[in-house]
Amino acid sequence: MYLYFLRHGEADWPNWNQSDDERPLTERGKKEIQKIADFLKLLDLSLQQIVTSPLPRARQTAEIVADRLKLKLRESSVLKPGFDRSGLEELLHQKSGARLMLVGHEPDFTKAIHRLTGASLKLSKGGIALVETNAALMKGKLLWLLPPKIAKASR
Repeated sequence: MYLYFLRHGEADWPNWNQSDDERPLTERGKKEIQKIADFLKLLDLSLQQIVTSPLPRARQTAEIVADRLKLKLRESSVLKPGFDRSGLEELLHQKSGARLMLVGHEPDFTKAIHRLTGASLKLSKGGIALVETNAALMKGKLLWLLPPKIAKASR
């Protein structure tokens, strides 16, 4: 199984006074994710599905990518902030043998990737990591990590 971990785009609103869970992408964040989606299309990843956190910033990120790649999108509450080992196991066991993109949040994705691979990393906003995973063993290998600036530079 191949898992693509995509962190949501920029959602920093300096005067945001509502719940953090409700923050949407900024205009800059939307443009950045569009460039990333274009880059992912060039890579021809053969993804089968995108699963996203229901929070607006992740959902908007996933919608942009799903639209560009012409993929189905599914929302899962296990990808909300606090995503942990049990949520990861649930997602892995639902999609054995798949190429799946997960869209969510930090520091949860860094922790999940570390649990699977032992890799020490930080996933930037709009960053993508590919992990080859053995779902039965809950083990994997980090194949690559792309910061968003690589996707933006490819245009």
